[in-house]
Amino acid sequence: MGLQSVLLGIDRLSAFVGKAFAWCIIGLTGVVVYEIVMRYAFRAPTSWAYDVSYMLYGALFMMAGAYALSRNGHVRGDFLYRNFRPANQARLDLVLYVLFFFPAIFAFMISGWNFAHISFLQNERSMFSPTGPVIWPFKFLIPIVGVLLLLQGVVEVVRCIRCIRTGAWPERLSDVEELEQKILAAAAERDPEELAREMARTGHIPGERAGDEHTGR
Repeated sequence: MGLQSVLLGIDRLSAFVGKAFAWCIIGLTGVVVYEIVMRYAFRAPTSWAYDVSYMLYGALFMMAGAYALSRNGHVRGDFLYRNFRPANQARLDLVLYVLFFFPAIFAFMISGWNFAHISFLQNERSMFSPTGPVIWPFKFLIPIVGVLLLLQGVVEVVRCIRCIRTGAWPERLSDVEELEQKILAAAAERDPEELAREMARTGHIPGERAGDEHTGR
């Protein structure tokens, strides 16, 4: 198994976790709709909807973090960064990962574990509703998120190092999906057989600069 396969494998793990927890939005929507109907139509508000809704939203928000990082989807002020050469982008990213990302993630993991462990020992329950559901299992998501972000951060650092050496960003999973979309768009504008012959001859999609599909940016 090559290094690129390992990188894409961790990308797939981050994507799997993020997409699995994306289903929380269905549960969250159902809980909110149910609470609104019961509150305003039947004058019988629930005692559990608030706790369930913030737990579902918190799980959705946290567990998508590594997935967003794998797709380079976090918000960034890149009005200068996007004009840099890929190698310079990688150098800047590498410095920021070392100085800020990894120290923050290690602190997040350690404090998150302590936070969850204390909650478990106390059998902590919510204080926001009369039913007081147990919330310590939810808090154990915090260190788990830290581990996933750490793994994905290591992948991104490896990509930075490879980009510094080669001058081009290594392929990531999002590139594969974007490439398919570009091919379908190009096929809609011209004869598919002609498009296939030109791609076989040039090695890239017509109208796209060679190497752009591997930048990951």
